Amino acid sequence: MLKFKKAGKFDDVIYERSGYVARITLNDPETMNTGVKDFWKALSVVEEADDIKVLIIKGAGRALAAGAPLHEVGFVYGWKEPKSGEKAPKTAIRHRIKFDRKLFYECAQKLLFFPKITVVQAHGYLLGASMDMYMLCDFIVGAEDCKFGEIEVRLGIPQMTITPIMILRVGLTNALDMCLTGRMMDGKEAARIGLINRAVPAEKLEAEVNRYAEGFSKFPFDGIALGKTSKQMVYDMMGITSGLSNHFLAHTMGTNIHFEEDEFNFFKARRDMGVRDAIHARNKLYKQLDK
Repeated sequence: MLKFKKAGKFDDVIYERSGYVARITLNDPETMNTGVKDFWKALSVVEEADDIKVLIIKGAGRALAAGAPLHEVGFVYGWKEPKSGEKAPKTAIRHRIKFDRKLFYECAQKLLFFPKITVVQAHGYLLGASMDMYMLCDFIVGAEDCKFGEIEVRLGIPQMTITPIMILRVGLTNALDMCLTGRMMDGKEAARIGLINRAVPAEKLEAEVNRYAEGFSKFPFDGIALGKTSKQMVYDMMGITSGLSNHFLAHTMGTNIHFEEDEFNFFKARRDMGVRDAIHARNKLYKQLDK
């Protein structure tokens, strides 16, 4: 049985270990773990530890992670909030490419080819950019009532979030459904279509995740290393790696989107009514796509 103890100190993640198993808990519950900064630092610590075989990723509070922090979207590039009637100034595209390459290519590739077996423990919500990232992991166990969805397409970018690995997980028909509607599905449906590996009752989630992690930790170190390397070669042959290149550049291009006067512009809505009300307005607009 796994018994975790703290193994390091970070600002907004909890890093623990139990034998050959490490666990990173996203710990910014007020934002539903959308604004966690230290995850990649903790991930590097796990990566460098030669005596770890398995990594569990989970979240504190109401959700594993509910997507991108919408109060930061755009501003991470150095954008300034325009006053009403002003045109939003945009940063040079080279700066946006640099940021997106780091997050959507380099960080994503690090997680996709992480040298330890990665197990995701999903509860509450796993949405948008967070779901895209953790979908790169090896094994995902979700609570039956956890909500999954490509909700970020409702910022006005339908189908832009489709990636080769998503199509391989759920098939083209389901990928188009997810990336056109932006609707949320529960863990049972997510398991049925192949988005996640297992759906279990919420009260059994942690025990089931620990059971799998402990079982995976019985594989030999060298066997895990060989398997991970073989998987990377197969992914390269199938074009999954090159799909990451397309994904980060498509995101950069998406920052140039033009909205007509009669089209919903989340960024204007955020400026005029605040993040929370802008999200409610967006959800109301696309409500007919929820089923």
